[in-house]
Amino acid sequence: MSVAATNAVFAGNRARGHIALEVTARAGASRCARLHEAGCLRVRFPNSAGGPLEGVILNTAGGIAGGDQLTLNASVGEGAHLTLTTAAAEKAYRSLDLTATIDVRLSVAAGGSLCWLPQEMILFDRSRVRRSIDLDIAERGSIVLAEAIVFGRSAMGESVEAGAFFDHWRVRTAGRLVFAESVRLDGAIAKTLALRAVAGGGQAVASVLVMPGDEDVVASVRALQDSFRAEVGASAWNGVAVMRLCASDPVHLRRDLTLLLSNLRGVRLPRLWLN
Repeated sequence: MSVAATNAVFAGNRARGHIALEVTARAGASRCARLHEAGCLRVRFPNSAGGPLEGVILNTAGGIAGGDQLTLNASVGEGAHLTLTTAAAEKAYRSLDLTATIDVRLSVAAGGSLCWLPQEMILFDRSRVRRSIDLDIAERGSIVLAEAIVFGRSAMGESVEAGAFFDHWRVRTAGRLVFAESVRLDGAIAKTLALRAVAGGGQAVASVLVMPGDEDVVASVRALQDSFRAEVGASAWNGVAVMRLCASDPVHLRRDLTLLLSNLRGVRLPRLWLN
């Protein structure tokens, strides 16, 4: 088989997934008003009886491989409340050369709230992932966004010596850019993570973004400092609060992240986080 034919077969086996979700407030509860699912992505609502809506994202492909393309669009209407999580930790497997792409677009209307709380993404050695997260929040909207990355399964004796991870976050309020961040780890990831200015040898990191966020949010996190097992830092500026976590053990990161989120105002952890 020619190289072109081999590549065509390989491309044909890549996973494609898309979710478009719209949540509105109706009769005192948050309801799914519109849902489109395609390919390997699905979302289920275990508590659709009433109150804040909880959605669980499933990737039926069983993980992320090189060349996969996943997109998710979620819109929270005025006065509606939505928590989104994943059914399990997402695994990004080794890639021969192609990069997997994950595009997330979130929007929150005035009076609405969104908690974006996926479980960890576990990167395998020589995986290649490019992710973008774009948020648009109305002046009176609110969001809590938490993302955790684990570099290898330490319990299995695994580490990430090399690979590529690109992460691109942009947050806008009423169309005005208020937060921008890009992370690029390419090549010798283990050596980069070993640097004191990066992770100091840590194997798991997480970021939490809260809007609106102020010094009261920061103070509530710092009050937990004696209970954290990993490094945790918090700061706030211009209505945005950001927390960073870094741990040598993914178990410690999960514990600290759970503790931190449980103490944030307006956050109700998904049941899957507590199993």
